[in-house]
Amino acid sequence: MSCHLDQSIRPDTSDAVRLDELAGLQILDTPPEQAYDDVVQLARLLCGAPVALVSLVDGNRQWFKARAGFPPCETDLSASVCVYALSEPDLLVIPDLASDPRTARNPLVTGEPHVRFYAGAPLRMPSGQVLGSLCVLDHQPRPDGLTEDQADGLRRLGRQVTILLGERRQIALVKAEEIYARAASLRRAALIELGDFLRNESSIPAMTHRAAEIVGQTLEANRTGYGELDATGGIITIHRDWTTAGSESLVGRHRSLNHETFGPSLSRGETLVVDAMANDPRALVSAADGARMPVGALLNVPVRERGRSVGLFFVHSAAPRVWRPEEVAFVRNVADRVQVGIARLRAEEQQAVLNRELSHRMKNMLAMVQAIATQTLRTAPDLETAKDVLADRLIAMSKAHDLLLAGTRESASIAAVIRGALAIHDDAGSERLRCEGPYVQVGSQAALSLALMMHELGTNAAKYGALSCPTGTVTVAWSVDESGPEAMLSLCWTERGGPAVAAPSHRGFGSRLIARGLAGAVGGTVSTTYAETGLVCELTAPLRGIGAEE
Repeated sequence: MSCHLDQSIRPDTSDAVRLDELAGLQILDTPPEQAYDDVVQLARLLCGAPVALVSLVDGNRQWFKARAGFPPCETDLSASVCVYALSEPDLLVIPDLASDPRTARNPLVTGEPHVRFYAGAPLRMPSGQVLGSLCVLDHQPRPDGLTEDQADGLRRLGRQVTILLGERRQIALVKAEEIYARAASLRRAALIELGDFLRNESSIPAMTHRAAEIVGQTLEANRTGYGELDATGGIITIHRDWTTAGSESLVGRHRSLNHETFGPSLSRGETLVVDAMANDPRALVSAADGARMPVGALLNVPVRERGRSVGLFFVHSAAPRVWRPEEVAFVRNVADRVQVGIARLRAEEQQAVLNRELSHRMKNMLAMVQAIATQTLRTAPDLETAKDVLADRLIAMSKAHDLLLAGTRESASIAAVIRGALAIHDDAGSERLRCEGPYVQVGSQAALSLALMMHELGTNAAKYGALSCPTGTVTVAWSVDESGPEAMLSLCWTERGGPAVAAPSHRGFGSRLIARGLAGAVGGTVSTTYAETGLVCELTAPLRGIGAEE
């Protein structure tokens, strides 16, 4: 046995490692258990003492897991004698508490229940941490302390208590593993359920609401939802969310975050994990007024598309909580699946629009082909000539379509349309064809007509005009005049160095196509001059008509 009467400094009870080990047992404030009760009864009988306790020393109190002959279930550390056992290598025995400087002023000594003798076995865990003591007390001093047999028995009973505590730790670990396994199973089932729902759902609000509901129920949150971010990332629009009873909805448009704190992480696509909003320096709730709608903990999971955050899946908890990595990964998984589902619906909507547009374009195209074929066959002198002319005109239309499909908005530049239509007449390396003018976007409504007009002018120039001789040239120049109430495009076809030309005695389909085709499609006028130097054809049309889509 040992007695250290000269130790007057109370041991430090705030050691974080020791307190973490005690907290990990999850034993404080639990109901009585027979095994511990049996130990204190045996200790009391063995030592012939009226009081026996299993005392656990927390940071600011001592709590008794089992007690015999001692009414209070806990005391402040100012009334604790067991606190001195934390630093003892063996039994702590104090024969007379009233004469020991460490305990002489202890309220349990000077007042009720007037204890005078103490003997305690430190509860030393395998880690070396002492969590408390198994102790006996008497209302009378014991100058001789304990007998050797009593001391040995108290040590052995103390070791039995540490064994019980170790078993409790193992049970707690097994239960925690069971809880984690059950939670993992619930998350897997939730993902399967969400996958089945998203696969068949055709409404984005219903899709995001169901995803939020599954996440909220699985993680036992108070509020969950998905919001779409605007191009700046500063405004979030929430169509539907999920809340528990008493939690306010966030449906609507909100400022999504504080740009000085949360903004950079969101723009980089980083998940924001806050376990305790009150302790976080960035404690501002996304899409909520923190004073009006308190949030204890939150998860913000950005949804990325083409390197930009386009959405935000949020999870709010009313109380602080530690978000485990597997829970964060679960929310990320849900957010990704929601984004894939939204992308599928939007792709289907876009496909439907494209299908309608294709149908419209095909009808227009077939009508134009029918008109060109009818007029070509009607005016051609023979079938062979008709076949060649019709083939050339259809090729010109095809090249115009190729230019449109290569564009980004079903449109092309005016220079590309003109060069494509005249490519067959442009000798490699020659400068007989010149195109001059500023950049002008040509919409699908005007591109086909312009291509056919250029084709007809080029064909006529090759047969009868400047391109029919080696020295002839053609210049196509255009400009935009914005001085009037409406911007106007002026385009001029000018031939030089060819044979003398004269106005035809009658106008065929090609001439009518040149005169009315583009002007009729976009609104404007076409004038043709048969000058001595060569043909000059001028087009004037509103710029808005040139760039219009069908």
